[in-house]
Amino acid sequence: MNSSPGRTRGSELRRWLDKLPKAELHLHLEGAIPLDALWALIQKYGGDPSVPTETHLRQRLTYSDFPDFIETWIWKNSFLRTYDDFSFIAEKVAQDLLRQNILYAELFFSPSRFADRGLTTIGLAKAIRSGLGRVSGCEIWLIADLVRDHGPIQAAITLTEVATARHYGIVGIGIGGSEHKFPPEPFAELYAEARRLGFKTSAHAGEASGADSVRGAIDSLLVDRIGHATRAEEDPQLMQLLADRQIPIELCPLSNVATGVIASITDHPVRRYWDRGLLVTVNTDDPGMFHNRLVDEYAHLVELFHFELNEIRELVLNALRSSWRPEKISQPLLELFSNHAGWQLPSYY
Repeated sequence: MNSSPGRTRGSELRRWLDKLPKAELHLHLEGAIPLDALWALIQKYGGDPSVPTETHLRQRLTYSDFPDFIETWIWKNSFLRTYDDFSFIAEKVAQDLLRQNILYAELFFSPSRFADRGLTTIGLAKAIRSGLGRVSGCEIWLIADLVRDHGPIQAAITLTEVATARHYGIVGIGIGGSEHKFPPEPFAELYAEARRLGFKTSAHAGEASGADSVRGAIDSLLVDRIGHATRAEEDPQLMQLLADRQIPIELCPLSNVATGVIASITDHPVRRYWDRGLLVTVNTDDPGMFHNRLVDEYAHLVELFHFELNEIRELVLNALRSSWRPEKISQPLLELFSNHAGWQLPSYY
């Protein structure tokens, strides 16, 4: 190795990261809307006095804490009113992923948040798939967020609807939302039903609540993956369990800083999790709301946490190995990525 990645000039590092084929497992459609696309939607519906310009919109998308982020999320959703809006944002998100050389993604959408607008789960899934279908080059599957804030009864209704819409590429379910108010245990029967229906499962846990939330997601929900798990390290036995079982963790470092879950990026446990042998993946979560890109996430890992470039590639492989892509797809993802021109390590490494 000619030079340490940590000493590599930032521009060279980012050029390599730009070309590297990448994958996202924890990405919310409604939180990934590019800024210009969200601005277009706001203008479509007559504007908003709180954001007279696109610059003000960017400033509006900053948060004092996690509850403030949730409130802003709901405000932003007020500009998603029709199926055409969802086709529009799906296309824009797919284009943005392709520009970043993200070749594989699993995308959350939250149908119950739009039921009061007369939008059905199957209608939303169809509209989203229509928009995604306008962009080729990035393979995208859908995950239905059952939204813990709406309770287990509504989540069960949504799950039934999701089962009728699975042919639009829905491969799993999860629960996001106000984790600090709604623990995982009441959703146990719902998750058992989701498994019976053949869906993979994840849950946001250990983001706005502590290690007990992560343990509840494992013990009560029997999840296949865990979103965030930032506070899992508060419980050493839980950390050992995660390492032993190799439950994939969907880490979202810059998201955690943006919502105040982590005070500073240097405080994030990503390096500690990696060194403990946890099955770590790195994702952007809500890049349209946090102004982050996957390249930014990886660059911070190299520059601040001293990840080697081959470890960055291993993080990509972790995402592929942890993906919920149906087995019937012919070409393996590992083969697709390893044969990509951008997969090779740079000459200076």
